[in-house]
This record gives sequence, C-alpha cells and structure tokens, in this order.
Amino acid sequence: QVQLVESGGGLVQAGGSLRLSCAASGRAISSYNLGWFRQAPGKEREFVAAISWSGRTYYTDSVKGRFTISRDNAKNTVYLQMNSLKPEDTAVFYCAADATGVPSTGARYWGQGTQVTVSS
Repeated sequence: QVQLVESGGGLVQAGGSLRLSCAASGRAISSYNLGWFRQAPGKEREFVAAISWSGRTYYTDSVKGRFTISRDNAKNTVYLQMNSLKPEDTAVFYCAADATGVPSTGARYWGQGTQVTVSS
C-alpha cells in the first residue's frame, strides 16, 4: 500500500505561484509513475501532469510552460511547481501513483487532495 499526502495548497492572486508537495509512505516510490490531477467544482477530475519512474514528464496543454512536475525519490515526494496561476486553475489538486503506467483517473493510489484557489 502507498499512502499519499498532499500539501502546499492555498489562496493566491492571479499571476502568483504555489508549490504543491505529495509525500508518500508505505513503499518507496522510485519505481512508481506519479501524477497530479485536479477537480474544479461541478467538473470531472482531470489530468494535469505526470512523471514516470524514469523521469519522463507529461502535461496537459493548459498548463504547459506554467507548471513543472518533479520528483525526489530520496524524500519519497513528488512536487508540482505552479507559476503564472490563473483563476481557472482553481480546483482541488490530487496526487496519484501507479506502478503499471502513467497515472490516469483510474490510478491505484490517491491522496486526499489540497485546495488551490486563484483570485482574479
């Protein structure tokens, strides 16, 4: 079992930055593919970014050039650096882990989420 705990969310003005962290426990995540998803009120959960066990990264088009996903296997943690935030980025952000492929909404392990609110 892998337990995931997100942190770093909060309220920020448009154009600002936040860094989300997701700390894993239970197992070493070095062999896991990790991802960030978000869910805005009234909308479905959507993919934001992912990083494979080998370090390959993936982003949804709306965050390319603004968000950066990274991992620190020594700290068993995955990060999401979010710059140039927009009001439409407001959502609950979740991290996910999956050993079999790039995380999707069907990923095996999920955190509880952290709220990100971007004011205009």
